[in-house]
Amino acid sequence: MPDEGPDAAGAAVAEPLVSVVVATNRGGPFLAEALASVAAQTYPHVELVVVDDGSPDPAVIRDLVEEAGVGTVLRLDPSGVSTARNTGVGRTRGELLAFLDDDDRWHPDRLRLAVDALAARPDAVISYCAMRTVDPAGEQLVAADQRPARDARDVVRGLTGIMLPNLVIRRGAFDAVGGFDPAYRQGEDLDLVLAAATLGPFVFVDQVLVDYRYHPGNTTRAYRDLAAGIRVILRERRSQARAADHADRAGHAGRVGLDPAYRDRLRANDRFAAWSAARAARADLSERRVRAALGHVAWAARFAPLAPLDWARERGRRVVGRVTDGATRRVTSRATGAGGGATKG
Repeated sequence: MPDEGPDAAGAAVAEPLVSVVVATNRGGPFLAEALASVAAQTYPHVELVVVDDGSPDPAVIRDLVEEAGVGTVLRLDPSGVSTARNTGVGRTRGELLAFLDDDDRWHPDRLRLAVDALAARPDAVISYCAMRTVDPAGEQLVAADQRPARDARDVVRGLTGIMLPNLVIRRGAFDAVGGFDPAYRQGEDLDLVLAAATLGPFVFVDQVLVDYRYHPGNTTRAYRDLAAGIRVILRERRSQARAADHADRAGHAGRVGLDPAYRDRLRANDRFAAWSAARAARADLSERRVRAALGHVAWAARFAPLAPLDWARERGRRVVGRVTDGATRRVTSRATGAGGGATKG
């Protein structure tokens, strides 16, 4: 069970306190399930702060926290999720920080395995785990696809699948990057991850320990705002990476440059925008909303005019890669005498 006070937190000096922050502006069954998943953690040294970011009925959130039997509530005027989370962090004491969205849930060993991973890698600034997507009823929609980050370039390119619900960050790293940027209403978790990637390596826990819930109320379903917000963040971080690369070249530091990785991520964001617009257009056409469907197509043409060409190029590159890999395997198989082509000694 999670700790509730400083005496409990000091009971095991060797094990760090994990501070969990949940920012919300609504109640409901998803929040109740999220809080229950924190209460069910097998790691014992946990504190929870639920930040009520101007919900219309604060009594509902207080009651849900009381029913969960864990955590305290901090009430704010509507401030946005970044400010709410930063304020919540400021009210905690843990060496490690974790964030749970109000509609997601953790598996019982989520925090214990994250703590173990960071203890084994003192140089790592973030641990993250595999995460699946579930529907409103909690049934799996998409299997986990996270993978280990070889270096910062993998993180920037988005090859790792890191999001806020599946990471645990050291407080020192969180403070070093300035926490969440209040200027961002969407993509603030991406900005945090990109900033942390410049501080040190990430360590991967290869187990599915988080359920990311996909439902009609998700803010990430507003694809236009999301794609535009991510573009702003990526361009700003790319500008900073270019400045750092220039400084390193001047000082002959030899650091791996991140600019090509940011270029790739910006292109991927454009492909995401075009794909999301196409999906929305198809949905509107199925309901015979032709004008709305054309609106999606027109927006995509303005926002990401080169995305279809880039998508075709990327798909062709993957096809060529698969063909090349297959040919290499066949040549290697024959050379080593496998698959019926062995020679007698």
